[in-house]
Amino acid sequence: MLKLLAFDTSTDHLSVAVQNGDLLIEHSGAGGAQSSTTLLPLILQLLAQAGLTLRELDAIVFGRGPGSFTGLRTACAVAQGLGFGAGVPLLPVDTLHAVAEEARHCFGVTRVVAVLDARMDQVYAARYVFDDQNVDADSRNLAEVHLLAPEALLVPPGFALAGNAFAAYGERLAAATARYPVLPTAVAMLRLAPALLAIGRSVAPADAAPLYVRDKVAQTTEERAAIKAGAVVATALK
Repeated sequence: MLKLLAFDTSTDHLSVAVQNGDLLIEHSGAGGAQSSTTLLPLILQLLAQAGLTLRELDAIVFGRGPGSFTGLRTACAVAQGLGFGAGVPLLPVDTLHAVAEEARHCFGVTRVVAVLDARMDQVYAARYVFDDQNVDADSRNLAEVHLLAPEALLVPPGFALAGNAFAAYGERLAAATARYPVLPTAVAMLRLAPALLAIGRSVAPADAAPLYVRDKVAQTTEERAAIKAGAVVATALK
């Protein structure tokens, strides 16, 4: 059975989970600016509760985006630091894929337009189809990730909308058969992880990168420090 750590800081919601075979431990709470200071302690706490060390992990799973610039950089920096220090591969997961999976798991929908608030009067969106509600990586991305105005989002017949953009944009978003307010959770990423690992989606820490969609920006001093801190923690816990 897989031993995995997963976390997402792409929204204002912080989500962390650890899987040790059949044991699953998760935490969710306020994220945003707090994520850079609370993420590492939470990771260490959950690993300890699951009886795992970093070096025992099969992979470190993180939400690569799209989402908040600072949140994506924080998640990637921490994942790289831990991965470098412990010698563990990383599994970047698209946050919109995690949104679609959460809607599938919670509400049984198999055709989903995942939509996240991109701020600046725009949304991130992509379409997914799950085959017979199987939890696997064969959920197909039918369109590239788009950054667009809420009014420009098209929802094909038979697709549901899922994500966190409803409160911000309401009726500016296209009508759909159903709307599901869900977030990209660490547990959703853990459900996707086995098949993604099986088809070779893991990467070395040096090759991991956020998916910004908007123009990339440089790492901040704080984020570079997070990489170093993660590496130090991982080395200390070997």
